[in-house]
Amino acid sequence: MANEVTIPLLPCASIDEVAEFYVMLGFAVTYRQYRPNAYLSVRREEINLHFFGIPGYQADQSYSSCLIQVEDPRELHDAFAAGMREVYGQVLITGIPRMTRPRRDGFLLVDPGGNWIRVVPAVRERENGRNGLSRALSSAVTLASSHAAERRALRILEGALEREVHASEEERASALKFREELLERLNLHR
Repeated sequence: MANEVTIPLLPCASIDEVAEFYVMLGFAVTYRQYRPNAYLSVRREEINLHFFGIPGYQADQSYSSCLIQVEDPRELHDAFAAGMREVYGQVLITGIPRMTRPRRDGFLLVDPGGNWIRVVPAVRERENGRNGLSRALSSAVTLASSHAAERRALRILEGALEREVHASEEERASALKFREELLERLNLHR
């Protein structure tokens, strides 16, 4: 078999709300159906996402997710951030919807349906050989982004920053940048 295409079907309470959100991010609505079942499809270049409406669906209870692999997650993040700034006046980093800041391993977008859209590089670097600070940063990002455990992520990251004194400047800068984001999310600016 060749040229297969897999498109996720993600739940939401309102296809209209989801459509507005994704249009803001630069997607085009390619199909919308209200009856007999609410259904929506959006597309941005080669990224296709499809949604189905469930009356009474609660975004904060969602565990739906999909992975989008792209050559340059930062480029896509910048485009999404520009759309958010235009509509909301800022990039939403807490609540639903929200988007994390980009990192070497990509970023997370949570849409109004509570779906976790993970945008990652098409070719991931190997975990082997990474130092403790890089591993701690990766763990902190997962905890804060996927599990809403910002305080725990902050403790892990601050501990690693103290222990890993031989980490590269680039690794320290990435860890410190995420630390600032966590402090901002928790309203603990120091």
